[in-house]
Amino acid sequence: MRDVHIVVGVAAIAVNLVATALGAWCWRAGRSNPWFWRVLRSGQALVVLQAALGGVLLAMGRKPGHLHVLYGLLPLLISFLAEQFRAASAQMVLDRHGFRSAQEVGKLPDAEQRGLVAAIIQREVGVMTLGALVVVVLLARAAQTAG
Repeated sequence: MRDVHIVVGVAAIAVNLVATALGAWCWRAGRSNPWFWRVLRSGQALVVLQAALGGVLLAMGRKPGHLHVLYGLLPLLISFLAEQFRAASAQMVLDRHGFRSAQEVGKLPDAEQRGLVAAIIQREVGVMTLGALVVVVLLARAAQTAG
């Protein structure tokens, strides 16, 4: 079971690192890519699996250091918080442009609507890319503190 935990941990780091790189490229290009979201969601699933495997090892009597557990669980929190910030991104962009709701944006010409949508997507990609980067750092620290 410990070996599976290690393999899933390495995979979680690698997939989240790919998501970070792909997300940075998408953010820089100012557009979204379905592959970014697929890789990102795969990385998040691996983080959940990794934490679950760690929980099984704990239940089996394995005693890792406290820092290892902390660094292993924080990626779950970071992923959750990144999702919350992503969900708030649209309203932040609307607020910055002086709109109270998406319905007000619907009254704009198509080109301006597309511009606002692009700004929202870019912010969402940026938030999730930073979240994936933090997850990579935390998982790497978890690996370093493993017993």
